[in-house]
Amino acid sequence: MTDVLHLANITKRFGETLANDDISIRLARGELLALLGENGAGKTTLMNILFGHYTPDAGSVTVNGRPLPLGRPRHAIAAGVGMVHQHFTLAPNLSVLENVICGTESLWRPRSARAAARAKLAALSERFGLAADTEAMVSDLSVGERQRVEILKALYNDASILILDEPSGVLTRPEAERLFATLRGMAAEGLSIIFISHKLHEVMSASDRVVILRGGRVAAERRTAETSKEELAELMVGRRVERPQRQARPAGAPVIEARGIDVVEGGALRLEGVDFTLHAGEVLGIIGVSGNGQSTLGRLLSGLAAPARGRLSLQARDAGAATPGELIALGVARIPEDRNAEGAVGSFPLWQNAVLERIADPRFSTLGLVRSGAAKAFCAGIIRRFDIRGGGPETETRLLSGGNMQKLIFGRNLADTPKVLIAAQPTRGLDEGAIAAVHREILDARAKGCAVLLITEDLDEALALSDRVRAIVKGRLSPPVATDGLEAQRLGLMMAGEWEGLDAA
Repeated sequence: MTDVLHLANITKRFGETLANDDISIRLARGELLALLGENGAGKTTLMNILFGHYTPDAGSVTVNGRPLPLGRPRHAIAAGVGMVHQHFTLAPNLSVLENVICGTESLWRPRSARAAARAKLAALSERFGLAADTEAMVSDLSVGERQRVEILKALYNDASILILDEPSGVLTRPEAERLFATLRGMAAEGLSIIFISHKLHEVMSASDRVVILRGGRVAAERRTAETSKEELAELMVGRRVERPQRQARPAGAPVIEARGIDVVEGGALRLEGVDFTLHAGEVLGIIGVSGNGQSTLGRLLSGLAAPARGRLSLQARDAGAATPGELIALGVARIPEDRNAEGAVGSFPLWQNAVLERIADPRFSTLGLVRSGAAKAFCAGIIRRFDIRGGGPETETRLLSGGNMQKLIFGRNLADTPKVLIAAQPTRGLDEGAIAAVHREILDARAKGCAVLLITEDLDEALALSDRVRAIVKGRLSPPVATDGLEAQRLGLMMAGEWEGLDAA
């Protein structure tokens, strides 16, 4: 196969952090290459160098036999390199067509060539099976539809090399399966694709070859047909990875009780007639396709949304009107599903984000004055315990990889065992070793009597951690079912609204 891309001896430092250390990678025409590694291994940094967001300290990039000028995305785009970022870069107030052509036309052009653009976009959609309504507003699209638009935008710019950073990170499993089927079709058409992923089943099913980064260096390379998930996990973290096993144990007293709750947000009924009980020492899993009310449920239990009807109680006390600060003081911890928008302030150093939600704690403030020394020590403890890589307490949080930011948010909530943990997509974007560690921490908290509400779209995770599970469909909850002996296929049917014949647990 002909090489279309060669990254040679790429090295990049951020202060004292060596993100990429003498990395060399080749990509062939029509190849699907998976870039695998722990959080903070240097994967996204390397791809950002290829796309021109960063300039390396050493090394070179060759595209189709020609040197690529580094440090300018426009040079990469002109050379046929397209990138779909982990966090989408579309303008929600513009249409699909406007997003795709944005930046492709000269400011001196008297009028936009919309007809030609629409025709080209339609041809790309048909060729690659990426259906898109060109006149739809991006704000009205689902996550999966927005991702298709990002890919179309890269193809519209005549990309022959496509980079996807965690492409399935915000997709449901069916959406992810459709995406990778599309990518395989694109590779068959001659496109060369690099995708970053932590999900080993995706890597095994979709890639031709795998490059594993560890500590900023190439640790190994494998033909996908000649390896296994177990070997890749061990190569990625440098040790054998085993996820913890949930042990049966009796649940304790009720901690949270919801009765007949409706929640209205944005003028729409997001939760309807919600009833559930969460006990001490149990994990209650909530599964569902994104947009069915699970985000509202997480906000309700975090004090960010209030019931329009019904009763919510925490340890037999009315909690329907409680503020987030009051719930935190009562022992409620939360891991929000969007770490960037709701979980952390990127411009703050790690130590400030570590105590941000608990700044009223006497350990971290006295008479309104922050005890920075205690806060930094607390943060340093979280960094050690949860293996957060990429900096120390003074490092700006935005410099962490997405997975390490997630570990910071998780760590600040479980450094002290809470009474209640609201965990929304807690392992999204984490590598295999970090997932195992997070699962262990959740099960340890459960063993100490913490009541855990686990909101997840990962059915394997729901089965592994939950004592009982309920599906949420259009704001309504299914009856609870025990997970022992339950299969993922049954959960999929529950997510589709097929609840008949369920034996409530």
